[in-house]
Amino acid sequence: MVLVTYGVITEEIERLEKLRFATAVFDEAHNIKNRDTKAFKSCHRLQADFRIMLTGTPLQNHLTEIWSLFEIAVPGLLGTYNSFSERFVIPVERDHDMSQQRTLKRIVSPFILRRTKGDVLNELPEKNEITVEVELSDEEKAIYDQIRRETQQALAEGAINPVQALAALTRLRQAACSPELVDHKLKLVSSKTETFLNLCDELIENNHRALVFSQFTSHLAIIRRELEKKGIAYLYLDGSMTPKERMKLVDEFSNGQMPLFLISLKAGGTGLNLTAADYVIHLDPWWNPAIEEQASDRAYRIGQERQVTVYRLIAKGTVEDKIIKLHSTKKSLADALLEGTEMSARLGRDEILELLKLTSE
Repeated sequence: MVLVTYGVITEEIERLEKLRFATAVFDEAHNIKNRDTKAFKSCHRLQADFRIMLTGTPLQNHLTEIWSLFEIAVPGLLGTYNSFSERFVIPVERDHDMSQQRTLKRIVSPFILRRTKGDVLNELPEKNEITVEVELSDEEKAIYDQIRRETQQALAEGAINPVQALAALTRLRQAACSPELVDHKLKLVSSKTETFLNLCDELIENNHRALVFSQFTSHLAIIRRELEKKGIAYLYLDGSMTPKERMKLVDEFSNGQMPLFLISLKAGGTGLNLTAADYVIHLDPWWNPAIEEQASDRAYRIGQERQVTVYRLIAKGTVEDKIIKLHSTKKSLADALLEGTEMSARLGRDEILELLKLTSE
C-alpha cells in the first residue's frame, strides 16, 4: 500500500507510473478536477486495475470538471475533451439542452454511488440556517450605488467586457461588506461589521463557539482588527498557512475554549473537523451554495452532539441579495447531473446586468 499526497504524485510520477496497482483511491478528488494542472496529468498516468474517486463536491463550477474526474476514473468513457465540450458543455450550459443533460446523466450514473448526509447521518442533531439582513448606512449605500451605476452603464454600452464586469461585481460585493475594502482611505463604520460584533457578544455571553468564514482575507483583516479593539480572542486560518500550522490551529480550537475561529472560505472549505463549534457565521455569500455548505459542514459532521446554527450576513438591497436568490432558484451543477434538476449556467452578460440592477427593480 502506498499513501501519497497529490503534491508528491507530481514529483514522483516517473517512478509511480512504472508500477501497476490493483486499486487506486483518489480521496478529495475535486483537487484534480482541472485537466490543465500537474496533479491531474500525473494522476492520469497512474496504472491501476480499479479506480475509486471520493468527493463531496464532484462538480463545483462547470461540466468540464466531470470530464476530468471521469477521464481518470473511467478513461475514455466521455470521449475527448473537445468532443465532450461540443456534445455536452455547450448545449447544456449555454443552450440549456435538457435532452443532452439527461443523456449525460444516463452515461455517468452507473459509475456514481451517491450518499447524502441525510442518508447516512440520521443521528446528527438539527441544523438551523438564519439569514440576517443588514441595513447599510446612507453613506455606504451611496458608495455602493455609485459603483453599481458606473458598471451597469459601462456594460450596457459595451465599454467593458463580462470579465471586467465580474471584477466590478467583486468590488460591489466588497462594498457590501465594508467601504474600507473598496478604498482603504474610507474609514466609515461598516454596518455589517457592527452586526457581526453584536452577534459575537451574544454568542460569547451564552458560551457558544463559532466558525467565521469570508472569501476575502482583507475582510477578515478588518474583523480581526475590530475584535482586538474589543479584546475578543480568536484564531485565524487562511490559505498561506502550512498543513502543520493548520493542524496546530485545529487542535488548539478543538481542545481549548477559544470562542471564535476566523477562516478564509478557500482555506477552510474542506479537510477540517471542527465540531467544537456550534455556530457558523458566513460574513459574505458565495456564488456556489455547495462551497458554503462544505464550509458549514466543518462543524456539522460526525461527532457533533449539539444543534448547529448557521448565520448568513447579507447586506440588504445589494448584489448579496441577488446571490442568495440565485442559491434558492438555481441548483448546483452536481445536483443537476446527479438528480436531474435544472442546470445552472455560467454568468453571461444578461445575468451580470440583472445582478447589477437594484434589488427593488
